[in-house]
Amino acid sequence: MTERRAGPPSGSFADRTAWARNLRTPLREFLHTETGGAVVLLAATLAALVWANADASSYERVWETQVSVRIGDTGLSQDLREWVNSGLMTVFFFVVGLEARREFDMGELRDRRRFALPLAAGVGGMAVPVAIYLAFNAGGPAAHGWGIAMSTDTAFALGVLALVGRTFPARLRTYLLTATVVDDVIALAVIAIVYSGDVALPPLLLAVGIFAVTVLVRALGVRQIPVYVVLGVAAWAAVQSAGVEPVVVGLVMGLLTYAHPAARDDLERATEVFRLFREQPTPEFARSARTGVAAAISPNERLQLLIHPWASYAVVPLFALANAGVTITAGFLGRAFTSAVTLGIVIGYVVGKPLGILGSSWLVTRVSRGRLRPPVGWAAVGGGGAIAGIGFTVALLIATLSFTGARLEEAKIGVLSAALCATVVTWVVVRAAALLPPRRRLRALLGTAESIIDLAAPVEPDRDHVRGPANAPVTVVEYGDFECPYCGQAEPVVRELLADYGDVRYVWRHLPLNDIHPQAQLAAEAAEAAAAQGRFWEMHDLLLDRQDALRPRDLLRHAGDIGLDVDRFRADLRRHTGAGRIAEDVDSADLSGVSGTPTFFVNGRRHVGAYDIATLSAAVRGARKRAAVGS
Repeated sequence: MTERRAGPPSGSFADRTAWARNLRTPLREFLHTETGGAVVLLAATLAALVWANADASSYERVWETQVSVRIGDTGLSQDLREWVNSGLMTVFFFVVGLEARREFDMGELRDRRRFALPLAAGVGGMAVPVAIYLAFNAGGPAAHGWGIAMSTDTAFALGVLALVGRTFPARLRTYLLTATVVDDVIALAVIAIVYSGDVALPPLLLAVGIFAVTVLVRALGVRQIPVYVVLGVAAWAAVQSAGVEPVVVGLVMGLLTYAHPAARDDLERATEVFRLFREQPTPEFARSARTGVAAAISPNERLQLLIHPWASYAVVPLFALANAGVTITAGFLGRAFTSAVTLGIVIGYVVGKPLGILGSSWLVTRVSRGRLRPPVGWAAVGGGGAIAGIGFTVALLIATLSFTGARLEEAKIGVLSAALCATVVTWVVVRAAALLPPRRRLRALLGTAESIIDLAAPVEPDRDHVRGPANAPVTVVEYGDFECPYCGQAEPVVRELLADYGDVRYVWRHLPLNDIHPQAQLAAEAAEAAAAQGRFWEMHDLLLDRQDALRPRDLLRHAGDIGLDVDRFRADLRRHTGAGRIAEDVDSADLSGVSGTPTFFVNGRRHVGAYDIATLSAAVRGARKRAAVGS
């Protein structure tokens, strides 16, 4: 993204692509962190089991240590486990709220019609396991623990899916993430309503007032993170005093933190304040530059970048270390696996989760007559439902709120066993899908749902500059700037892509970044002047090949080199005859949320990630498969 760097890049191509180096994109960064965090979470779980079985008294003694926080005459005293479960886990659920809001503002749920399907999948994936748990425990003292069986651990599930479900399409991770966000929101509501103690009304009203102040402060445009930290801590203390499980505060604060793509106007303002700092490197301008750059990125993305790694690599593993320790003996296992609590949890997760997610997705598809359908095939939905049977974090949290003693131990072993069984079932689904004939396997994995189209202005062959066959199944659109060094790097990659795939159509659209590339606008007008004489692509190739020669006299020399009528070319440049056409491309870029170059769209869907040949080829192959399934 050349807003960040205008100088010539260096190093290997894979390292210097701006998307790969600086903008993994919020969703990819979230999934990458979740996958890595799952490994740390697994290690913490095993450590808790080893510790509890090596010295159970030491394990309990550490986590039952009382820790007090006092300010004057007021304070709060809890054991260490409660501080982890009610305090640090608030940070984890804040990240859940951030991701839920990001999905609603920028992700799959930005198309509001698509909310019905993950909502149904999330609700169905919770209701069926709860029904199974209650079938085992209805009427007994353990019925109160029904909430244990309902929630998926997003981090663990996505991490395991990356290990055993590599053949599943990447869009399954997005669909599963969206459904589990719904799952987490409902689970937190259940915790607040069902698993809280006696509610004290005055501090609860105080918490509501603090949330109202937070909304007002946000509406006034306050962006300083410390302000929201103070409000969040105050709300947490009020909710804790009210007797409501305070982790819900994290979710609410996350949902209040809006997300938006970087707007070109904000990026241009950031460029301007940085230019002022470059001319006068004073502390005042340095502060303005920092503020301007931060203002271009939404608070949601900044906070996820800051907090999500801590939540995944520290908070959740520490929670597992504090809660997953179970002393395992042959006698205990014999009792546990005949216990209604353990059986209800295991069967609820391993059988109920896939049935709930698959069944509710199918039901919505039928009721909507196919207008709403999963973004992947039914085999992938089934595999996603199976892996959703890993209910770890929230399940253990509700278990500690519901039970004590032997029943708590039975619930813990049920949660751990369900996670292991869900992993095995997912692997079986993966292997079964691999045995299908190639075309049926594609349909079973990819499905026939239409993708969200991010490209606001569809390709018009009579207007756009197009290379490749007119009826190609895959169309790649690039918004580019002839002075952008990254566009220059991308050009040979696009050439190689077109050479490797004869069924790809390539479209160039102009997005001159005039605030940092002073020659870009005139270079784009030169390309349009060449197009008026039927030589657009010759001029396009020459401009990207000679990015250090874009001054007016250079452009006239280029016109002669490719055989143009130089007098007509000069006249068109003086009259700026191509400016209107370029402005139309810039407007379409704004409508599509494009703020930097190069930005690619593959069959109307924005390409996220690096633009090296391997990454772009993978995107083209995926689009070709989806086109083949839909044909």
